[in-house]
Amino acid sequence: MLRENLNQVEENIVNACKKAGRERSEVTLIAVSKTKPIEMLQEVYDAGIREFGENKVQEMCDKIEVLPKDIRWNMIGHLQTNKVKYLIGKASLIHSVDSLHLAEEIEKQAAKKNVLVDILVEVNIANEASKFGTTKEDAICLVREISRLPHLRIKGLMTIAPMVENPEDNRLYFRQIKELSVDIESQNIDNVSMKVLSMGMTGDYMVAIEEGATMVRVGTGIFGKRNYNI
Repeated sequence: MLRENLNQVEENIVNACKKAGRERSEVTLIAVSKTKPIEMLQEVYDAGIREFGENKVQEMCDKIEVLPKDIRWNMIGHLQTNKVKYLIGKASLIHSVDSLHLAEEIEKQAAKKNVLVDILVEVNIANEASKFGTTKEDAICLVREISRLPHLRIKGLMTIAPMVENPEDNRLYFRQIKELSVDIESQNIDNVSMKVLSMGMTGDYMVAIEEGATMVRVGTGIFGKRNYNI
């Protein structure tokens, strides 16, 4: 089942890239594996996936211990400052940096280990009260502040679009994130790149790709519905 799901997701990504006139190589698929057992992750790994996304630090650390070492782990969930120290040196990319306070804690812990940490700035593009992220209006200011932290490297932006029945309803938000990234890029801020746009999930990743996503985070589309009771 997992291989069939992966094949379908891959076909969808290829089609979305074609529609947008983009190369397939421009889009990275992240398998969102939160709450899923090791056996399922191993099966997806065996099918060729190397990028996995987790929401919780402890769960990610536990999986790192037993899964192949060439996996690139993406922290995509809201990150509490008291969990940062466990993550440094383990996550290849932290998608969910939504405040200077959090960035400063990452800087502090990265300095202790003398490592560079790649991050994305999370933008709450639809201003949803239930979601984390800086506002579109404050994003450039936050990027400037974080850019001064020597152990952090801003690689782009991340957003979680609203849950919608029709993915077309999120096209505007994805387009706004792309436009925001272009605006930030034009500022030529030291230590800041806007090459990564992490946007689009199982319900809307094809639209996200059409609007410029370079990373899509697909969980249910690969693993099936997840169990939140564990």
